Amino acid sequence: MKDLTILIAEDEENLAQLLARIFENTGYKTHVVNDGETALYIVKNQHIDIVITDIRMPSLDGISLLKEIKAFDPYIEVLVMTAFANVDTAIDAIKLGARDYIRKPFDIDEVLESIEKAALLVGHHSEYDVHKLKSHEILVDNSLSMKKLKKLIKKVACSTATVNIYGETGVGKELVAKAIHELSDRSNQAFIKVNCSAFPETLLESELFGYEKGAFTGAFSRKLGRFELANGGTIFLDEIGDISLVIQLKLLRVIQQKEFERLGSIKTLPLDLRIITATNKDLKVLVKEKKFREDLYYRLNVIPIDVAPLRERKEDIQALLNTFIRIASKNNKTPIKKISDEALDALINYPWPGNVRELENIVERMIVISDGNIIELSDLPEHILLGKDSANNSILKVHKDEVEERIIRNAMLESQGNMTKTAEKLGISRRSLYRKIHKYSMEDKQPL
Repeated sequence: MKDLTILIAEDEENLAQLLARIFENTGYKTHVVNDGETALYIVKNQHIDIVITDIRMPSLDGISLLKEIKAFDPYIEVLVMTAFANVDTAIDAIKLGARDYIRKPFDIDEVLESIEKAALLVGHHSEYDVHKLKSHEILVDNSLSMKKLKKLIKKVACSTATVNIYGETGVGKELVAKAIHELSDRSNQAFIKVNCSAFPETLLESELFGYEKGAFTGAFSRKLGRFELANGGTIFLDEIGDISLVIQLKLLRVIQQKEFERLGSIKTLPLDLRIITATNKDLKVLVKEKKFREDLYYRLNVIPIDVAPLRERKEDIQALLNTFIRIASKNNKTPIKKISDEALDALINYPWPGNVRELENIVERMIVISDGNIIELSDLPEHILLGKDSANNSILKVHKDEVEERIIRNAMLESQGNMTKTAEKLGISRRSLYRKIHKYSMEDKQPL
């Protein structure tokens, strides 16, 4: 179990580096951060098995970090440590899911013993957990376009060339980027993602490059940027078409020179990372409109990858459904459900303007609201039943209801009023059948 990765979150840098050396000499891989927010970011963006965190840290304290980690992935083992130890804090941490509690100053042998116990528990977690699947394993390739895409991903992963991924919102561009990383020789290093459209220009610059203490008002301590966190690994810059010309110039220098400076520093630091970008915009058009640098465009677009929208690869929908049903069932602690043929047909025929992301959200909704172990046609949102992205077509709704009522009443006739047989004939649960009977006020009506 010594190939596990430990994240050390400790604002005393000397102590953090000491722990890192001890763990690495024992055979573990380590990451070191000095604040809670950066620790949480690392946990959410790369594989971490064990976290050892101080209680008192800037930006996000150890207890809050523990809560966030357990909400994100309950399988990550967390040990908390502090010089301000008391019984109440220890009990709170353990109740929240901490594996152990360590007082400062501590004995190294005791810390290693706690780490070893946590490592054994990590080894017992199911290797078949859907959350642990690799991105290239989740990518469905029943359609011809996805088969070609997966072949291209494998070829691209072996190179160091920059990649620009094109596709509509929600098609899975991040999944493609992560699959390239996982199949590359950098797979054991960091995969750091940045949504460039989520930050204004000034904040994006500090997020990417980091800053030194005192670099600007509010810079109370050094902060490592995303480039530095990704050093040795891969950085994924999503919505690259939204960055300003100023940031574009700085990014161009990073690509060309393979170096950068933190804000407020004159020290140039070397960088060794793979850059993958993505956009739902046409960068050629932005270049013509003078909104995107032409030299940067050619630097990023060495290997362009297009991800087809879901409406053009309907062959993938059923496999995606199966994956999302497993994930949603686990997240919501419900049994894995099946989907009726009628519901499946409706989902396949829907145009999916929100692509794979919309499908994933719809599946979770169905898992939550559906009765029994079968997702039925009636569990689908109305706009999907209507076959288009609109829930306001009342005429179609009336006709759909009329047809459904007639089918139910005739099934009742064929089953001679036996509710169990009627439900089986319709492929729905008895509970759903009674709900529909009440909906159409059929309690005292004769079948048609």
